[in-house]
Amino acid sequence: QVQLVESGGGLVQAGGSLRLSCAASGSILRIFAMGWYRQAPGKQRDLVATITRDGRIRYADPVKGRFTISRDNAKNTEYLQMDSLKPEDTAVYYCTANVETPDRYGMDYWGTGTLVTVSS
Repeated sequence: QVQLVESGGGLVQAGGSLRLSCAASGSILRIFAMGWYRQAPGKQRDLVATITRDGRIRYADPVKGRFTISRDNAKNTEYLQMDSLKPEDTAVYYCTANVETPDRYGMDYWGTGTLVTVSS
């Protein structure tokens, strides 16, 4: 089994910064794509950013130029640096990873989420 654990959420004022981390553990042979999604109250879960194993990155338009996704393959960890935060960034942030285990070539796993609250 594979577990993803997010950390780094919290309360921040508009214009501030937060850095989220997501550590994967378990029977991991290799992690392919990793990503971050977010879900605001009463809304659907939306893509924030993704990063492939070789570092190709994609951002959702609302966060371009403000958020930076990165990963450390040796530590099975990904990060989301969030700068110039806005109240509309308030959401539960979920990390995801596509993982190769001894049993499966690639399966998507999700973390349980970390709350980010941006006050105006």
